[in-house]
Amino acid sequence: MNPIAQEVAAAGSAAGFVVILVGGVVVTAVLIWAVLLGIKVRKREPRRPRPDEQPRLPASGAVRETREQREPHEVAGEERLTPHDLRPSGGMRSGDQRRPRWNRGSSGSFGSGGPGGA
Repeated sequence: MNPIAQEVAAAGSAAGFVVILVGGVVVTAVLIWAVLLGIKVRKREPRRPRPDEQPRLPASGAVRETREQREPHEVAGEERLTPHDLRPSGGMRSGDQRRPRWNRGSSGSFGSGGPGGA
């Protein structure tokens, strides 16, 4: 290789090194800025509650979900019901609280409930 080509190659590798170095400095500066911005934003937030300020379980214990079967409301007349005509919370509590199950061999909510297969 001639001396001029060696100088160009050396200059190219030096320029590449400078570009990588400047890029690294920029990335580092952006990360430092982001951390400082996060600290500034966190200082403006209200303080976290102390352990004695945390919510406590009621004396009766945890609240559990209640499941019950309800009787449907009877629809009187043939007029269409609008939302304000509906009574809240469904019908009365059903005397039979067993959960309805699908029949064996039925397909649940899909298809005709036939035996399936091909």
